[in-house]
Amino acid sequence: MEQTRRRVDFLFLNLGHFFDHFLILIYATVAVAIASDRNVDIPGFTSDWDMTYADLVLFSTAGFVAFGLFSLPAGWLADRWSRTGMISVFFLGMGAAAILTSFAQTPWQLAAGILLTGMLGAIYHPVGLAMVIQGRKRTGVPLAINGVFGNLGVAAAPLCTLLLIGDYGWRAAFIVPGIACMLTGLAFVIWQRIGHAHDRREAAAGRAPRAEAAHVPALALDRAMLIKVFAIIFFTAAIGSFIFQSTTFALPKIFDERLAGLATSGKAVGWWTFAVLASASLAQIVVGYLVDNHSVRVVFAAVAGLQAVLFVTMLNLTGGAALLVAVAFMLMVFGQVPINDVLIGRIAKSEWRSRAYAIRYVLSFVVMAITIPTIAAVHGNWGFHGLFAIMAVGAGLIFLAVMQLPGTRLRVAPATAE
Repeated sequence: MEQTRRRVDFLFLNLGHFFDHFLILIYATVAVAIASDRNVDIPGFTSDWDMTYADLVLFSTAGFVAFGLFSLPAGWLADRWSRTGMISVFFLGMGAAAILTSFAQTPWQLAAGILLTGMLGAIYHPVGLAMVIQGRKRTGVPLAINGVFGNLGVAAAPLCTLLLIGDYGWRAAFIVPGIACMLTGLAFVIWQRIGHAHDRREAAAGRAPRAEAAHVPALALDRAMLIKVFAIIFFTAAIGSFIFQSTTFALPKIFDERLAGLATSGKAVGWWTFAVLASASLAQIVVGYLVDNHSVRVVFAAVAGLQAVLFVTMLNLTGGAALLVAVAFMLMVFGQVPINDVLIGRIAKSEWRSRAYAIRYVLSFVVMAITIPTIAAVHGNWGFHGLFAIMAVGAGLIFLAVMQLPGTRLRVAPATAE
C-alpha cells in the first residue's frame, strides 16, 4: 500500500508539472496565430490593430514575472503550512485562472488572465520539486522524469493550442486544458483524503500510520563552499532560464521562419514544435542518470559547451538542416534543466528546501519574464540570428561558471539520518 501511494503521489506531481508549463505557454502560440492572421476569430484582435508578433508577446510579460516572483511566498507557505495543501491550491487555482482568461474581451483583460495564471502557476516548482525528492537519496532520475512531464507540457502547448484554435477558436485553447487541470486537482484532493482516512483507521487499529518519507541528509559543505556553490547554481540557473525561455517560447516562430517548405500552416508548425520538444525532453532522463552516477561538474560542463556550439551552428540555417540542429540544441537545453535542481536537493536541508527552490525559481522566472521583451526587441531588429548569437554567449558563460564547481564533493550523500 505504501509503495502504491508513493507512486500515485509521484504521478500527480508529474501531471502538475505538465499542466504548469502547458497553461503558462498557451498564449505564446495564440500570439503567433494572431500575428499570422491564420483565420483566428478573436474579438478585439482584428486587422485594424496591426499588431506584430513583437507587440503581442509583451502582453504576457506580467504573467511570467508573477510566475517567478510568487514562487517565494509559495515556498514559504509550503514549508510553514502544507506542501500537499499548496499543490491542491495550484491544481484548482491555475486551472480556474486559465478558464477565466478565456472570457477576456480586450488585450488588457487577456494580460490580467495570464497574470493570474502565472501567480497560481508559481506554486508548483518550489513545492512540487521539494515533494519529488523528499526521502530520496538519488534524485537525478526522479527529477528528470518529473522534468520530462514538464517539458511534455511545453511541447504539447503549441500543438494543442493550434489544434483547438483551428477547430474551436482561441477561447477553447484556454478552457479545455483549464478544465483538465481542475479535474486533476479534484482527483488529487480526493486521493489525499483517502490516504488520510486510511492513516486514521490504521492508528485506531493500533497499527503505525503512514510515516513521512525519511529525510535524506544534505551534503556537509563549509560555509564558504556552500555560498560558492549556491552562487554558481543561481548564476547558471538565471542564464539557463534565459536560454530555455528563448528557445521554448520562440520555437513556433523560429519554425515558422526557418523551416521553409516544411511548415506551411499553423498546424504544421504546431506538429513540428511538439515533435522536437517532446523528443528533446527525453534527454533529461539520460542527464538525470548521469548526475546520479558521475561528476556533476563534468556532465554540466559538457551540456553547456554543446549548447554554445549548436547555437553558433544555427545562426544562418534553414530547412531540414535547421530542424536537425534545433533537435540537437533542444536536447541540450532540456538536458540542463534537472542539474540545478539536483544540486539544490543535495546541499539544502529538508526544512528549508522549498524556500531554496523558491529563490532559484524566483530568479529563473524573473529572467524568463525579461526574456519576453528581449525576444521582441532582438527579433524586431536582428531576427533570430541575433537571438542565437546571444544564447551562444550565455551558454559559454555557463560553461565557465560550472568549471568552478568542486569536482567530487557534490556526489550523492551516504544514507544516514539528517
